Amino acid sequence: MTNSKILVVEDSPTYLRNIVDILQGNGCEVITAVDGEEALEKAVKENPSLIVLDVILPKKNGFQVCRQLKTSPDTQDIKILMITSKSQDSDRFWGLKQGADEYMTKPIDDNELVTTVAKLLPRDNQAGRLAEGIG
Repeated sequence: MTNSKILVVEDSPTYLRNIVDILQGNGCEVITAVDGEEALEKAVKENPSLIVLDVILPKKNGFQVCRQLKTSPDTQDIKILMITSKSQDSDRFWGLKQGADEYMTKPIDDNELVTTVAKLLPRDNQAGRLAEGIG
């Protein structure tokens, strides 16, 4: 696989723009969704390598979206990075219990985001370029 696609699901225009800018600045192809239902539709339609998923979303929250993605044969192998302002240990527990591969809290450190995304992406040219962009 030579081109990793990332779906960013975030309802805050400010955070959405920030995450998209960071990922695109590191050579990633990025698609976006602003609520849980749109996230589920785009996950099936676009088949991204990774989903960056906020927890607090309209229509379906990130925990519900993650659980649905991880229990569907069509999307169960997509890596999920949850990013949220919910920083309690119980929130992290539930995010990982629903199937998230990683869990980060806001505010997001740009380098930490890039490092985490590079770790989750398949080992291909895109992930290699992303990892090289750190620092």
